[in-house]
Amino acid sequence: MKYIILVGDGMGDFPLKELEGRTPLEAALTPGMDFVAQHGILGLVQTVPQGMEPGSDVANMSLLGYRPESQYTGRGPIEAASLGIQLRPEDVAFRCNLVTLERRDEHLIMADYSAGHISTEEAHKLIEELNNHLASDKLFLHPGKSYRHILVWRGGPEGIKTYPPHDLLGRDIYEAWQVYEEEPVLRDFLIKAMAFLEKHPINQQRRSQGKLPANSLWPWGQGRFPRLEPFKNKWGLPGAVVAAVDLIKGLGVLAGLEIIDVPGATGYLDTNYEGKALAAIDALSEHDFVFVHVEAPDEASHEGDLDLKLRAIQDFDRYVVRTVLEEATARLKEYRLLVVTDHLTPLSLRTHASKPVPFAIYDSRQTEVKRATGYGESSAKETDLFMPNGEELLKLFLEREPQIELDAK
Repeated sequence: MKYIILVGDGMGDFPLKELEGRTPLEAALTPGMDFVAQHGILGLVQTVPQGMEPGSDVANMSLLGYRPESQYTGRGPIEAASLGIQLRPEDVAFRCNLVTLERRDEHLIMADYSAGHISTEEAHKLIEELNNHLASDKLFLHPGKSYRHILVWRGGPEGIKTYPPHDLLGRDIYEAWQVYEEEPVLRDFLIKAMAFLEKHPINQQRRSQGKLPANSLWPWGQGRFPRLEPFKNKWGLPGAVVAAVDLIKGLGVLAGLEIIDVPGATGYLDTNYEGKALAAIDALSEHDFVFVHVEAPDEASHEGDLDLKLRAIQDFDRYVVRTVLEEATARLKEYRLLVVTDHLTPLSLRTHASKPVPFAIYDSRQTEVKRATGYGESSAKETDLFMPNGEELLKLFLEREPQIELDAK
């Protein structure tokens, strides 16, 4: 048996007036996901433990069958693992965004958490020159992809309260900035970085082209190196991860899963959807489990753009879900497919929410049709099937406990 998990990051949402009370998932054209729901098991899963921040780090760790309550240490060290950064026990790794701050009257506003989705090429030049200009034996940067990077602080504190920049969109950063004011080493580094970035030729050129400048660093999600039991030891299956973003790759590294890089996978709406789907099926020639993550719906949600979110959901369905269904049916003897979103990213909030999310499981050995209308938040709630965490969902998916009858309501 082969097991495939397809994650559409941030697809879940709240009902919207402009969609006549439907969510984007319910309004989008998604025949692939609807097929999985109608011919399989549909329900809700709580991916974010009570009291934890609803980040993709926590939610996807949960979907991989781990318990974030006891094993999560921070987003930064997970992404550091993806980049091959060797952390000492005393090191703290921050996720560090290139962002756009904007002066409006007397306020300093978080205008964009991604510096206009700056290109990786531009970002690498900025990070390299920032390191040459500012790095010390205590603080130094590691380049990632686009706006996503890592800041390592040798002997730094892990208990400070930082704020994700996507939670501050359009808001004054004064209160969020105070945590840096309380850490003079970090504050001075960030202020010097601002002055350097403001005058950098790359940002001057971006402004002249009508693009947002990457005029500040924003470190957050800090923590020390975590330890996860290898996925193969925990679940008895060799596996692989197909993803564009360092966060998901890092979880795969920590879980001992093979990381499969796909050309053209960007972590944005221009990603190589079909390439990811085909890479996942190819990976099952050597593995029994594959975890595929697509970032695009979440990015559209953070931008607050309904049309982009609908497009991202439909592209995920057409080029990932339907491609996997077609290829798996043609090339695999038996398989189980789980379609899920990691968390809600409501357009009205432009950030994440902790409520349960819909999942659907299809088994190629089953042909019965369940009475679900399709894949979405409302139809999943109507089934009354609820998984309290990702570990319990994985037990169900990997057939580690008595299975639910498909024709049960």
